[in-house]
Amino acid sequence: MANTYHQVYIQAVFAVKYRAAVIDKSWRPTLLGVIGNLINEMGCKTIIVNGVEDHIHCFLGLKPVVSISELMKTVKAKSSKYVNDHHLTKHRFEWQVGYGVFSYSQSHIDNVCHYIANQEEHHKKQTFKTEYLDFLEKFNVPYDEQYIFEDLI
Repeated sequence: MANTYHQVYIQAVFAVKYRAAVIDKSWRPTLLGVIGNLINEMGCKTIIVNGVEDHIHCFLGLKPVVSISELMKTVKAKSSKYVNDHHLTKHRFEWQVGYGVFSYSQSHIDNVCHYIANQEEHHKKQTFKTEYLDFLEKFNVPYDEQYIFEDLI
């Protein structure tokens, strides 16, 4: 083939270290914009980024030459640097190590966008931990629950 054509949709989910509820509503839209721009700067296509006080969901079109691990490393590092450089939290801001990534087909785009757009409403009924474990089970991802989240000792 003379060209490369692709359409790879993924949802990435990552949490604040210790799932601390520190992403304040006053600056959350700015952080979401920063994350969306970082995804685009990596050559991928941001579809929607949203979250609540303790975690973020990113739905995007992945560019095949970009590895998911490099994308997540860059997005998490640069977005936490942004939060810290702008002193948006009382203490040093960090994302938890690791993330979840789930793939979708074209037919799921609207449902995934709707789900991510309605995070605040969704989390009035379900905790992030339950949501995340549900994702792992729905996508048949084997896991050991003791290694899912890093808890404060």
